[in-house]
Amino acid sequence: MTPRTMTRPANWSRSLLAVVFGTVLVTGCTSTVKPEALVDPPSKTGALGLPLVPWEGGSGYWKKFEKADRAGWSDPAFFPIVAWYDSASNASEIDFDKKLGINTYIGMPDTLDSQLLDDGGMYWIGGALNETFSSKTTSWVGYFLDDEVDGRFPPEEGKAHLASRKDAAPGGLFSYANFTYMVLENDLDPKVSSAYVNDYTDVVSVDKYWYSIPHCSAEPYRDVSLLPIEQESCRSSSSYGTVMKALRQRDAEDGKLQPLWQFVENLGGTDQPQNFSGYIQAAQIQGAVMSSIINEARGIVYFNQSFSGPCQSSNVFRSAQVVPDFCGQQQVQAVKQVNQRIHRLAPVINTQTLQWDFGDDMSTMLKVHDGYAYLFSMTDGQARPGTRQFQWPASVAGHTAEVLFESRKVTIDSDRQMSDNFPSESTYHIYKVKI
Repeated sequence: MTPRTMTRPANWSRSLLAVVFGTVLVTGCTSTVKPEALVDPPSKTGALGLPLVPWEGGSGYWKKFEKADRAGWSDPAFFPIVAWYDSASNASEIDFDKKLGINTYIGMPDTLDSQLLDDGGMYWIGGALNETFSSKTTSWVGYFLDDEVDGRFPPEEGKAHLASRKDAAPGGLFSYANFTYMVLENDLDPKVSSAYVNDYTDVVSVDKYWYSIPHCSAEPYRDVSLLPIEQESCRSSSSYGTVMKALRQRDAEDGKLQPLWQFVENLGGTDQPQNFSGYIQAAQIQGAVMSSIINEARGIVYFNQSFSGPCQSSNVFRSAQVVPDFCGQQQVQAVKQVNQRIHRLAPVINTQTLQWDFGDDMSTMLKVHDGYAYLFSMTDGQARPGTRQFQWPASVAGHTAEVLFESRKVTIDSDRQMSDNFPSESTYHIYKVKI
């Protein structure tokens, strides 16, 4: 997302969208989406005898796209982490970004030689920047349709624009578009929102920078979200997870699923000085990313610019490389740490999630991989931080949970219960238990 002032076309209508399990109610018209139509597992029951969360197919999804599959995107050890409008011009800059855990770019100067990406093992989503980009460019895996079309065009023009861009996409590439949060609000006609999210893309994302935009502090506070976000919990990691839940709900309206990616700012998300309300902090970056993954994000995109406040940069990652005392160094190091953890756990994250209720006031994701259960956990944004009680499934045999990246263990008692502390709203814990 390039920050800009959003314009809302005059012919947009305010509509009511209520969603119940498996059924979408749109201004009096009922469209039923069968939950089983959204699931594509070998069976309806997964490991531990538990039901499976609907998904698009994980890493196997990329086998449908020749370029991405050939480039290794269908490898379960791969997880896409994207820099938005970076500018790498030499191998040293590519290497720096790779060490941050970045493996994909969107937005580059038209002087970029594609061989630099091929040699560096990085990937490109976009059009042909120059004559060095061709069907033989191994790094070119996806085509970027456009950014925030819903906020820049009246609906019919926006849809026609996306259709035209989709038709222009070279063969073998997947198509990706990013939208504003308006497609997940009730001010825009839900039929238009559904068309934007479902009709043109193979991968889709929505941007909303909860920690650094003024919306959460507005008085009076106005929320028209598809899934409500209270002002008290607005500026929190849980809001990024709620975006994923709402986007999946919108994405499911056509009865099929695609990968959902999440935008997270690595410093700031506002473009006007009068709108500056502060920067996202290091722990908040990690919490926002992990909350997104817990809620089924299949990729992370870092908004890599800071256009307001005292710490500005048109390329935050590059500033961190060339300016040792850059004011955003802590945020960039937090990006590096959480990205490294994601890559280490990619084979786990790329498995289908199991449905299980661990207890109250928590946001959780349960995976099974190679003989172990993995629990990704955070507090629910509606509840205060503090101690949480977990109820493990009886089919998990282990009595000790290793807390990954924290050098400690937690006991699971004979009733399969466990407790742990979450000192802040952005705290996350990842547990590994023998099954």
